[in-house]
Amino acid sequence: MKILWRLKFAHLPTPIEALPRLSVALDGPQIFVKRDDQTGLAFGGNKTRKLEYLLAEAQAGGAKTLLTAGAIQSNHCRQTAAAAARFNMECILVLAGSEPAYPSGNLLLDRFLGAEIVWTTRERRDEDLNDSYELAKQVGRRPYLIPYGGSNPTGAAAYAYAIRELMEQYKNSPLDGRLPDWIVFPSSSGGTQAGMVVGSRVYEYSGSVLGISVDEQAAVLQGRVADLANRTAGYLGEEGEYKDDDILVNADYLGEGYAVMGAAESEAMQLFARKEGLLLDPVYTGRAAAGLIDLIRRDYFKPADRILFWHTGGTPALFVDRYKDQILS
Repeated sequence: MKILWRLKFAHLPTPIEALPRLSVALDGPQIFVKRDDQTGLAFGGNKTRKLEYLLAEAQAGGAKTLLTAGAIQSNHCRQTAAAAARFNMECILVLAGSEPAYPSGNLLLDRFLGAEIVWTTRERRDEDLNDSYELAKQVGRRPYLIPYGGSNPTGAAAYAYAIRELMEQYKNSPLDGRLPDWIVFPSSSGGTQAGMVVGSRVYEYSGSVLGISVDEQAAVLQGRVADLANRTAGYLGEEGEYKDDDILVNADYLGEGYAVMGAAESEAMQLFARKEGLLLDPVYTGRAAAGLIDLIRRDYFKPADRILFWHTGGTPALFVDRYKDQILS
């Protein structure tokens, strides 16, 4: 597989840890966690891996401004703003939502990191992102456009390589070399899952890659991931066709909608915190963990399975006021 040039600023490899008390509490398979919340860039998260390759591409093209879009509490936007600051670039974030009187969570960090904010609606997000890019280009700011979630072949490639990292860690660990039977994680814009799917085939990982959808119906997310997996494989010089049915997605845990925290997310966050001292966020990892917990309770997995929960970060969302009462309940 073609190896892309990257700027090395993520803390890699991220650790793999056993979660024995959580495993006992759920009376199911052994659970482990891959700590991509510890990638090191402004509270870390999965987007930092992608940004190593995206920024390398931006620099190669002479860009001076990073431009991307997301929700008001976007982890991707926060990490993009941090990467721009680190590499002396300007940053424009197109955020879907209403500007609050008092910013908190990721939005507070966006401001703190020096990002310029363009406010929009979810319906107009992509249009306003493109308009902002064209305007920045016209006035000579030399922008580089990063798609929503960093989910293009360049960004997704980071998670193809992450599968190789994972396999090397297990090979050289005291875990008897046995790889996890399942990798479980939150899936939304599709880049992380598409990269894992490509990496699994290239590096011959025999387990299953299961994305817990946080905002899309299964068919929509499967199609998105399959399309990006095909484009990523081609970009990396790999053959092979990925079909929608090749993509494992569970969309049973969408609750009341994107970024709406419910009882399931609250329970999952408390279990991870109080059994393992591990912090999840209300939007992504909390929802994926809620799905994982329910699937274990419904005997979806075999008792002898090993499950790796891939922690994609998102800690700043714990400090958003609207989640406070549920987190502390």
